[in-house]
Amino acid sequence: MPAPSDAMPTYDRMMWPALQALKKAGGSATNQEHLEEVAKLMGLTEEVLVVLHKEGPATEVGYRLSWARTYLKKAGALESSARAVWTITPVGLALSESDVAAIPGKVRRGEYGGGPDPEPDKELEAAAAWKDQLLKVLKAMRPDRFERLAQRILRESGFVRVEVTGRTGDGGIDGVGVLRLTLISFQVFFQCKKYDGIVGASVIRDFRGAMVGRTDKGLVITTGRFSRDAKNEAGRDGAPPVELIDGEQLCDLLKQLKMGVRTELVEHVTVVPDYFGDI
Repeated sequence: MPAPSDAMPTYDRMMWPALQALKKAGGSATNQEHLEEVAKLMGLTEEVLVVLHKEGPATEVGYRLSWARTYLKKAGALESSARAVWTITPVGLALSESDVAAIPGKVRRGEYGGGPDPEPDKELEAAAAWKDQLLKVLKAMRPDRFERLAQRILRESGFVRVEVTGRTGDGGIDGVGVLRLTLISFQVFFQCKKYDGIVGASVIRDFRGAMVGRTDKGLVITTGRFSRDAKNEAGRDGAPPVELIDGEQLCDLLKQLKMGVRTELVEHVTVVPDYFGDI
């Protein structure tokens, strides 16, 4: 069920909270960290947060926050790195709420240079296409193949002795691996969830219950998304932590590991007519 239209914040309403969220985060944050902090500051409900932009995988809130960041970046208030880490600039720190409210009009009038109409974050639009295609492929995989894919991901990420168990009645534990660091190692149980929708807190509780007395580290990988309650449960104080990898993060991980995703650099050629006039 879609969220009421008046509950979905417009991009301009998100601009001031976007700045405040970065201040609260110490001046910088990843896309996901930024989105989570903005959602808290604005009091956005789970009903609003799960609405997809078009067919997904990006959410509508994430898409609109991307627009908000684009306008703030145009105004010189934000900077972004190649790793999609957002940083507030001295200009951004000095802005008041009324200054921020005036930015969209100034951008449309071209007062910041570079043309009056900024495009939304290009990485979000580009990512939506290939991630949507990749998630469709992953969701069509047989469960046993998806478990073997998770096994390969863990091995490529530095785990050793990774086994797929997949025993019924084992609390959803699909496998186990050992993450070896320089001097110590951790046994990690993992679970694979081929989901179209949202993974709730009960899944995390059941998985953690199966871990008790066997290991202190857990990992849940899904093609879907985790609810806010699931994220809170995964990091609940006093309980063994459970790391979460949702569909978007899974796509990014496969791209990083070059598993089923190929990145091509396209050469852009520009003719400079003035060159020939100077010969």
